[in-house]
Amino acid sequence: MWQDDFSAVANEIASLEAIGLADVFVEEGYSFDAIRRLGYLSARTSSARLISGILPIYSRTPSLTAMSAAGLDYVSGGRFVLGLGTSGPQVIEGFHGVPYDAPLQRTREVIEICRSVWRREPVSYAGQHYTLPLPADQGMGVGKPLKMINRPLRADIPISIASIGPRNVSLTAEIANAWQPIFLYPDKVRDVWGSSLDAGFAKRDAALGPMEIYTSVPTYIGDDWADVIDGERPHIALYVGGMGARGKNYYNELACRYGFEAEAAVIQDLYLAGRKEEAAAAVPVELLRATTLIGPRSYVAERLSAYREAGVTTVLAMPMVRTVPGRRAAVEGLLDLAR
Repeated sequence: MWQDDFSAVANEIASLEAIGLADVFVEEGYSFDAIRRLGYLSARTSSARLISGILPIYSRTPSLTAMSAAGLDYVSGGRFVLGLGTSGPQVIEGFHGVPYDAPLQRTREVIEICRSVWRREPVSYAGQHYTLPLPADQGMGVGKPLKMINRPLRADIPISIASIGPRNVSLTAEIANAWQPIFLYPDKVRDVWGSSLDAGFAKRDAALGPMEIYTSVPTYIGDDWADVIDGERPHIALYVGGMGARGKNYYNELACRYGFEAEAAVIQDLYLAGRKEEAAAAVPVELLRATTLIGPRSYVAERLSAYREAGVTTVLAMPMVRTVPGRRAAVEGLLDLAR
């Protein structure tokens, strides 16, 4: 949504909910925090799930993350999904000023602590990175195991993890309710992540049930799609070329694993040299088409089937139009095809 007036955004979301919108996804990054906006939307919606996408694990204590999730679940009547992720070192160390270390183990520990808080257990945890209560030699020595004062509406608030790296995807399949990959190329899910998913599922607690898959997808249905799809070029170029240093860019690595090694190298070289428009122009059409739902109705229907066959349970549509009627038409069209 592009409006500066968030009440207008909420009005639009409520109108889309009335025609079948099932999920609302609120990003955070280093923008306004997602918690406040999700709380506002909980009062303006009645049935759609509200998903944080994502809350970085480093910027809040695990207990605060659990409290915020329980609070959102409470005010929304049990409609919240806690979307977590590690973000990246540029944001975590640059904007938050905390070390970007041990992302996998920290993710596991944060989730274990959250679930303990939601069960209203006196929180006592001895992990590699989080110890509750704080040991006496690290503080005043008066900390005690506490349980949440309020009783959460649900002790099993769903958790999704945004992940694309092999080990992180394996962790997701093991412990999360849902997986949230970015730039998903549905035809290559098994080729790129099959072994990681299988390794995680082998250790998965059956009580978690099947893992859902959410993915954000730029969406446009129409015969005049060629110009529209070019609008996604700067987005992919930013991530593949500039989101991280050379050798430490997860999105560049993902493009390589999709089979675009040469193109990813060119995009990164151009972007890091400040030639952003050229970097965007270097994004291959095949990658654009594979990771979007942009095209004529018949093509989008075909690609939607590919997402379904890849196991995707929720398409988080990002309409590639800037008008309210245009976005409504995109959502209506996608809902019609999904049905």
